[in-house]
Amino acid sequence: MTLVTDVLTATAGAFVLASLVAVYRIVVGPTIPDRIIALNNAGSNIVVVIVLLAAIFEDPGALDIALVFALLNYLLSIAFSKFTIEREVFSE
Repeated sequence: MTLVTDVLTATAGAFVLASLVAVYRIVVGPTIPDRIIALNNAGSNIVVVIVLLAAIFEDPGALDIALVFALLNYLLSIAFSKFTIEREVFSE
């Protein structure tokens, strides 16, 4: 392993730990917007981990997976946010 690979691996590990903190926030919450933000954060961290793993293993095909996952993460965040706003509008 080279120094660059070691640094990329350590960075990926740090992002995995950050994702675990976000998963804790998703479970505990206290509010639904907190959970939505934590879900978006965890998804973004997973995208970064996929990109780092693509760089470590020199597999450019994984970048396509990261791109699709990033788009799905974005759409999921928008859908949950819209659902939350509409639910609050109808509950009033």
